[in-house]
Amino acid sequence: MLSKNQLKYIQSLHQKKYRQHHGAFLVEGAKSVQEVLQSNFQTELVVATEAFYKENVHLTDRQRTAVEIVSEAELTRAGTLESNNAALAVVRTKENRPLLAQPDEIALVLDDIRDPGNLGTILRIADWYGVRKILCSETTADVYNPKVISASKGSFTRVNWWYGNVVQVLSQLAGTLPVYGAFLDGADVHTLPFKKSGYLVMGNESNGIGPDLARYITQPVTIPRYGEAESLNVGIATAVLLDNIRRTTA
Repeated sequence: MLSKNQLKYIQSLHQKKYRQHHGAFLVEGAKSVQEVLQSNFQTELVVATEAFYKENVHLTDRQRTAVEIVSEAELTRAGTLESNNAALAVVRTKENRPLLAQPDEIALVLDDIRDPGNLGTILRIADWYGVRKILCSETTADVYNPKVISASKGSFTRVNWWYGNVVQVLSQLAGTLPVYGAFLDGADVHTLPFKKSGYLVMGNESNGIGPDLARYITQPVTIPRYGEAESLNVGIATAVLLDNIRRTTA
């Protein structure tokens, strides 16, 4: 059973300012908690039903993680999900370390991606296509938002991210690696010969890539439209672009 202080602490992590203050975030649901317990994240506390704990005691023992056994009702009250019959974990955030693409590596750059669901989906897509580094603008949604973590389906444990001035980072590359950017009037993604190394920039859901960042794009690229839809979701567009990059550089 959770104490009042434990419940208050966990519920405070629903908000960004308290996640930043405590250096901790929430992971919810059976699959995501199992993933984080097997990762290199430091888990502070697991709150679980008795059934989940019995099935996964080997994972909590691996990190010697403190465990509180609760009812499904208590678990749901503590977390952000509408219902949770398994577990949630309080996990330590990681240091915000700079990331750069290495030879034979594609890194993602996210410019002002505001929707947490989109960001979580992009983490999952990056994981699928073997992209391990994501550079996020300071206005991109907080990766530790519970909605991002949930939408990533555990992929947050295998993808690294950094938040900062992405314009400054790209300005310092000085043509060392190609910088691909998603635009409506770019080169056809189906015929463009991609390089194995570089950066793929994805822009804001409504406004695209900002002008300050756009000036450093060395190769605009587009997904041709054959029907009448106005636009593609940024997560879907990321998947299409990464799929073509992998197809042409495999």
